[in-house]
Amino acid sequence: MTKFILATALLILPAAIVCCAQPADSVNNQYQFATTPTWQDEFNYTGKPDPEKWNYDLGDHGWGNNELENYTDKPENVRVENGHLVIEVKKETSGKQNYSSARLVSKGKGDFLYGKFEIKARLPKGRGTWPAIWMLASEKNYGNKGWPDNGEIDIMEHVGFDQNRVHGNIHTKAFNHAIKTNKGNNVLIDNVSDEFHVYSCEWTPSSVSILIDGKAFFTFTKEPSYQWAEWPFDKPFHLLLNIAVGGNWGGQKGVDDSIFPQKMEVDYVRVYPLTEKK
Repeated sequence: MTKFILATALLILPAAIVCCAQPADSVNNQYQFATTPTWQDEFNYTGKPDPEKWNYDLGDHGWGNNELENYTDKPENVRVENGHLVIEVKKETSGKQNYSSARLVSKGKGDFLYGKFEIKARLPKGRGTWPAIWMLASEKNYGNKGWPDNGEIDIMEHVGFDQNRVHGNIHTKAFNHAIKTNKGNNVLIDNVSDEFHVYSCEWTPSSVSILIDGKAFFTFTKEPSYQWAEWPFDKPFHLLLNIAVGGNWGGQKGVDDSIFPQKMEVDYVRVYPLTEKK
């Protein structure tokens, strides 16, 4: 989810763009992931999201994409119930906008260098919705100290005017949509708004792979010649979960106000550390 803008530190290990349907391990056969997560939220409680794990991005300023929602921390927009995290977008006056929603971030409470990230979720539907499960750099090390120089990993994006098409992308200074060079892929998945699917990222020092239900559909591999402008992915990143309304991409075909309210429900978030094969 392109925006202008650790609790767990994993092993720092020692590299072409490949779009494929292979497990990331076939590209990085020297790496593997632990079988037990070291950071997770199973949402087996009720009320506000766990304050030990989650912060909120708040505001109604468009978020660099001309978005139409105001992000709040109100329980009407974000809560845990029935074993799920619920992010709900409503048609209502909120701040300077006509929609309210929420954006959860793990920054400062869950910052990760490499690993496998699994998020089981059911997506909203309808023209104008733009849910995302994604990652941004937790530190400002490179170039302009912001986006896109410090990198972005989009584990899941879905725009409601193109139902069931799920996108995975990376953004860097060299590869980003603003200069029409971003790297990514998309895949059609049945019933993303009616059924839960597992959206994953497998991130190593050599590649970033995006998967749905265990099947990789995009892999970005580090070339030997890459510097930070191409590959800023050797620093900690954090997770973001949100639903935007409208915006430069989500609003390309307008917003259908008859669809609201809409929800993204998350069954769990799990992060598995990277280990080196023996």
